[in-house]
Order: sequence, then C-alpha cells, then structure tokens
Amino acid sequence: MSAGISTRTPQQALAALLDRYAPQQLLLIGASDFPALAAFKQAHPTTQVAQAAPGPLPAELAARRFDLAVAVDCLEHLPKRAGLNLLGGIRNLNASRIAVLADMDACGWQETDFFSLALQASERFQRDKQVLTLFTYDLLEYKQVPDWLNSRFWANPENFGKYWW
Repeated sequence: MSAGISTRTPQQALAALLDRYAPQQLLLIGASDFPALAAFKQAHPTTQVAQAAPGPLPAELAARRFDLAVAVDCLEHLPKRAGLNLLGGIRNLNASRIAVLADMDACGWQETDFFSLALQASERFQRDKQVLTLFTYDLLEYKQVPDWLNSRFWANPENFGKYWW
C-alpha cells in the first residue's frame, strides 16, 4: 500500500520526526545537511550528530549505536546493492529507528526493496515531477505482540502425558 501525497514538505516531516524521537545520538548519512537538522541542532545543542557520506560507514561510526539514523540524499548516490547493505547494516547493528528520504526514480529502487528491509512508507512529497518518499523503521513499532504470546499458552504441566501431538 502506497502512502498518499502529503500536505507537508519533506523538511517539515523530518523536523516532526526529529522532535518526536529527540535523539541524543543521531547518525546522518547523506551527501549534504538539511535545514530541519540545522534547526534541530540549534534547539538541542546536547545532541551529538555523526555524519557519513553515502557508502559503507567508516569504522568509528560502524562500531557505535545511535538513537536515530537518517538517510537523506544518500541512496541516489549508491548502487542498489551497496544501499541495501548500508540500510540493512544500520538497521541490524547501529540504530533501532531509521528514516530514509528517497527519490525512487533517481535511485532505481522500488517500494518492495524498502519493505524487504522492514521499512514502511510514511509519507510522499511531490514538487513538479519529482516525488520523494519518506520511509521509516522503528523496532518498537515493527510488529504487534500476538494475542497467543502470553503465559496462558506456555507449558501446561497439567496436560503433560495426557495428549500426544
């Protein structure tokens, strides 16, 4: 299911995301800064922002954990395989929350490529013919706890030896 066109700008959406999570440790992967980040840094001077160019993370950043990772103007500069490796590695090792702003036409990705990394399409933004899509991932919101996953359905010693499955 595709996200509809948002009435907000990409900068407003990123600013709202930064305000929502208020990260103390932020990883920015991209070719350039963006205005919402500059405003966030000014409002939150204690936030540590680490920046990396598009591509594999440098060793000193790859060994760290971040509250939020943001990729802006990143995937458009990488081959698809390198982008998949980058986002998958960050998701698995470096951050529990990820936001990716991408022009899918420019980077050659499909929505299913993001879905395969467990990212969700949050918002789409259109200006003239360019469409940007904001994909997000939050480990705490990734999967709802199923009803059957509780102590009521765990080992029932009163049934041991009574039933054969």
